[in-house]
Amino acid sequence: MTYTVAALYKFVSLPDFPALQQPLLDICQSNDVFGTILLAEEGINGTIAGPDAGIKAVLKWIEARNEIGAIEVKFSYAETQAFHRMKVRLKKEIVTLGAEGVDPNAQVGTYVDPKDWNDLISDPDIILIDTRNDYEVAIGTFEGAINPHTTSFREFPEYVEKLKKEKGTKPKVAMFCTGGIRCEKASSFMLKEGYDEVFHLKGGILKYLENVP
Repeated sequence: MTYTVAALYKFVSLPDFPALQQPLLDICQSNDVFGTILLAEEGINGTIAGPDAGIKAVLKWIEARNEIGAIEVKFSYAETQAFHRMKVRLKKEIVTLGAEGVDPNAQVGTYVDPKDWNDLISDPDIILIDTRNDYEVAIGTFEGAINPHTTSFREFPEYVEKLKKEKGTKPKVAMFCTGGIRCEKASSFMLKEGYDEVFHLKGGILKYLENVP
């Protein structure tokens, strides 16, 4: 049997997110879908695996919620079930930055389609930042990208503070991550910190690899 794996997220205002926890758990369990989904006031994020029909049923249920709508999903496939149980967890953030007042639903950087990314990062005036952690950067990154040397996303605000001191000005910034979620939040944080020109790779490296030879 082949299992469908769905990595999903969306920044969207969910003031009543606790009410979604049990119904979402129920729909996953009734369709033999396992994994973890995080719910917070700022949105939804998770990775689930199961039979293709089950994954489709869960995604249909999520996107049918008027407060959520269409979500960003990336699919992959596996010969074995990657998860042993289903968890729907309530969190303060769907990706933990730990900085107050950062809201990707209120402001976010400029999305850049994968087909336009290479042209953007060839600009000599742009600062290219890899928002992933050290162990992820070690796997591979874009040429010329800065490694912030973080071991968790919570350390990113410290890096931005260091960058401000090093540069003295607030240069044009382009950022990327694995699937898009971290750089959306990172771009919102940098706008809050006074950076005017902030760009990020839509869908992250995964979407880039899907679309760019």
